[in-house]
Amino acid sequence: MSTSRPSARRALRRLPLHAAAALTVVICLFPVYWMVTTAFKPSTDIQSYDPRLIPRAWTFDHFRRAVGADGFALFWRNSILVTLSAVLLALVVALGAAYAVARLRWRGRRQFVLAVFIAQMAPWESLIIPIYIISRDTGMLDRLPTLTLIYFMITLPFTVIVLRGFIAGIPPELEEAAQVDGCTRAGAFRKVAFPLLAPGLMATSLFGFITAWNEFTYANFLIIKQQDSRTLPVWLSSFQSTFGTDWGATMAASTLFALPALAIFLALQRHVAAGLASGGVKG
Repeated sequence: MSTSRPSARRALRRLPLHAAAALTVVICLFPVYWMVTTAFKPSTDIQSYDPRLIPRAWTFDHFRRAVGADGFALFWRNSILVTLSAVLLALVVALGAAYAVARLRWRGRRQFVLAVFIAQMAPWESLIIPIYIISRDTGMLDRLPTLTLIYFMITLPFTVIVLRGFIAGIPPELEEAAQVDGCTRAGAFRKVAFPLLAPGLMATSLFGFITAWNEFTYANFLIIKQQDSRTLPVWLSSFQSTFGTDWGATMAASTLFALPALAIFLALQRHVAAGLASGGVKG
């Protein structure tokens, strides 16, 4: 009896927290649920004034129209190419910068870190006009490499910040012991520190992938005007016309669009939490 009462009291105290967590999950997941179910609803049910949480009938017609839309395969290729290139480029550059900040002592290091934090806090929408002017003057408008460089610039500050903290959390004595055994500084980092960075690399890769995969403003209004160079977020707007919006096809396309990010998150979720937590240990 004495042990059951404290456990019951703890459960009662935690009940509001559990209720708040459940409410948060419902609020966050309900729009996703509505998007997926709308993608399978017949058009008559979508346009009905009596919406239902559970569809009365299921159809794949909206997915067929989405897959059969003009430029479907081309836009997928463009998005995958731009996103993966930006993420890989950000990882390579940020890894060197984070190591220099976390391990080396050089003049201007604190100012560099401060500049990285300022770049991370700056709203990227405020840079649309400067980026447009630079792209226009250098002849880089309507090109996928320009979009890749923009996504690289957006994801780089966060990648440097996380990897910096993660490298700082690795004891430098491990690398020093490897150097005593005959490794160079680069060899010690590659053989000792780099394998321990896997969670941090996965966390930053996931953030960079989702950021670049979902970006719409630069791809639609600023950089890309040619049809063959557009990405998937721009493709979603193609289901709108002067006669209205094909909501079934839009929701089906949005569901297909969300699948790659969801798959990558589910594959890396165990490492992402550890990477973000370890990256915030030291600074």
